[in-house]
This record gives sequence, structure tokens and C-alpha cells, in this order.
Amino acid sequence: MNRPRLLLAIAAVVLWPLLTAGSCATTGAAEPKVEVRIADVPVVVHCEPDPGPLPAYPDSDEALLSAPGLFEQVQLLLAGRKLKTADLKADREARRRCAGWRPPDPG
Repeated sequence: MNRPRLLLAIAAVVLWPLLTAGSCATTGAAEPKVEVRIADVPVVVHCEPDPGPLPAYPDSDEALLSAPGLFEQVQLLLAGRKLKTADLKADREARRRCAGWRPPDPG
């Protein structure tokens, strides 16, 4: 065999794997991109506001029956309505605060 051809054949056998391995390393698949996302998911939280004891409303049946006149009965009805309205407002406020309540973060 001709000496230059032999050198060319040896060079091809030796260099071919090196060249192909080098080209594979440069055109390989890119690393997968890792993306972390945080999703806020609503969770049902049972929160029962403590209503406390019922107040003694001034417009009870006994109080209205024992009132001496119509004027006193109307005064009792108005006072009862005022107290019930305040109680309802406090109850709604407690429920509104309960709706925005979240459990404490364990971390």
C-alpha cells in the first residue's frame, strides 16, 4: 500500500471518532428548562364566628303586655329594633372577617 494512503487511512480511523464525538457534544439537546410556579388554590376553611349569648331584647311579649300605654309599647319596639339591628350588624361583620380568614402558614 502506498505510504500516504496508509497515513490517510490511519488518520481517518483515528480522527473520525474524535470528530464525530466532538460534533455530537456541541449539537446535543439543550438542558430542559425548569420553571417553578406557585398556584394559589382556594381551600374551604370552616370558620364559625362566635355569636355570644343572645341579649335580652326589650320588646319581649311580657314587656309589651305589661307596658301601660301605646307610647311605651312603641318605645319598647323601637329599642328592640335598634338592639336587633346592632346585633345583626355585629353578626355580619363577624361573618365578613371569617370569610377572609386563612389558616396560619406552617412554614
